[in-house]
Amino acid sequence: MSTTRRSFMGGVSVAGAATLLATPGAQAATTSETAAVTAAQAKASIRAVNAGMRSNYAALKSELIKHLSPVIVVENDARGGKFTLVTSGGQESVNPVPEAFELAKSIAHVPLGCFSVLASYLADEIPAVPNAGRIDAHDVLMVAFRDASSTAWTVPLQAYADTLTTARKNLPAAQLPPELTQSCTNILDGALRFIRSCLATKRFDMQTFESFSGSVYPDIRTNMRFASEAQISGVQNVMNTWRARLGAAAWSDLYTVVVSQWTTSVLNQNTIIIKDCMDPAKVETHLIDLPGLEPPTDPIFTALDNLARIVQDNVAAELVFPRDTKVADALKGSQDLLSDEILNQLGSTSPLSAPTYNLANAAEGTCPVRR
Repeated sequence: MSTTRRSFMGGVSVAGAATLLATPGAQAATTSETAAVTAAQAKASIRAVNAGMRSNYAALKSELIKHLSPVIVVENDARGGKFTLVTSGGQESVNPVPEAFELAKSIAHVPLGCFSVLASYLADEIPAVPNAGRIDAHDVLMVAFRDASSTAWTVPLQAYADTLTTARKNLPAAQLPPELTQSCTNILDGALRFIRSCLATKRFDMQTFESFSGSVYPDIRTNMRFASEAQISGVQNVMNTWRARLGAAAWSDLYTVVVSQWTTSVLNQNTIIIKDCMDPAKVETHLIDLPGLEPPTDPIFTALDNLARIVQDNVAAELVFPRDTKVADALKGSQDLLSDEILNQLGSTSPLSAPTYNLANAAEGTCPVRR
């Protein structure tokens, strides 16, 4: 009796049936389909995994921005800083620093203003100044990119002199404190004497410039003192005001993001003052310096966008890497996740030294929170 297909199938295992039904033609088709995927396509599909992660990550961050509160965003500027308080109820921005800060610093910058006009016309060799050993010869070569024999610098230097002359004439009307008025007078008069000499002879040298800048240095220090006093009082006042409004509990959760340029991101003036005004238990994680090359077009969004990344990484780190706190800490901070592995493979025991600073001796004031 012939065996029917039904009875035959009933007598084999499921696995056996699957093998039986996988005819040579079907097997060849499967192999052909696999082979049809090129290496480039395979790599693209792998990259798509990371692209998908980034898309989801960006979507979470975009929504999280709307829920960040309370946050203070500080934009360092010529007026001592623009402070913006962000809460669930909206935003409020103020420039809390008295104008003595801006005015004192403006005049203190006069020697730098003169240097900026003359620097590109320097001879391409290290000037014979007392600290010549601290100057990089290649840096001088790059800065002194114009012809040292040219007198084209006289035009912008005269224009700057005109600006200084106007400021000197109007200085008494600014009603600054007498000591600050005197230091500003000394700086402006010293600069104008230096400029008049350069313009009369159509030549300059760094020894003469150093003599000028050194002579007004004590006055620059006076201006720096007045600027610092103004900034400390202004920042402490606005922090006290906002703390009283938010209450102790909300203030404890406060994030502060200081948007600065790289050149002022270590021992940033506002960061030093703010540090003593925040909850000491959280200041190390909730006071964030955000340095850049130039001020961003939209500092508030930039600060909140970066803060959202930090906040979601803080949570992700502990949930994605619950069994490796060292890797979790890397994801939570500014360390790259691969840094430890790279150091291990290179045979290094520690990362490159970064500039360190101690704020323990920062100026004390009347902030409500003390370390």
